[in-house]
Amino acid sequence: MLVNFNKIQEHTYSGMNKGTGTISAKMYMDKDCKIIPCTIHAGGSIGIHKHETSDDINYVLSGNGKAICDGQEEILLPGVCHICRKNSEHSIINTGDNNLNLITVVIER
Repeated sequence: MLVNFNKIQEHTYSGMNKGTGTISAKMYMDKDCKIIPCTIHAGGSIGIHKHETSDDINYVLSGNGKAICDGQEEILLPGVCHICRKNSEHSIINTGDNNLNLITVVIER
């Protein structure tokens, strides 16, 4: 199967999960997973939320940030992967002056 993100429309969201600033994303979704190339713009964050039915995997392409998962802070840098396991809660914060670019994969289980 091929997913061509060049043909998927990008959307911008404000205050995702009661976070701050804006996030831009393209999303592929089926019943088993979501694949989401996304950008948390400078000053932005995804607010804390719980993954009750899925694992959430976030691979950092560029930028700097931090994840807070079940109360533990993790530094996000290019090449780092943050995983929020099923039944855990997390937030992701752009701590840099530039965009934080991620590929997020959500696996239902």
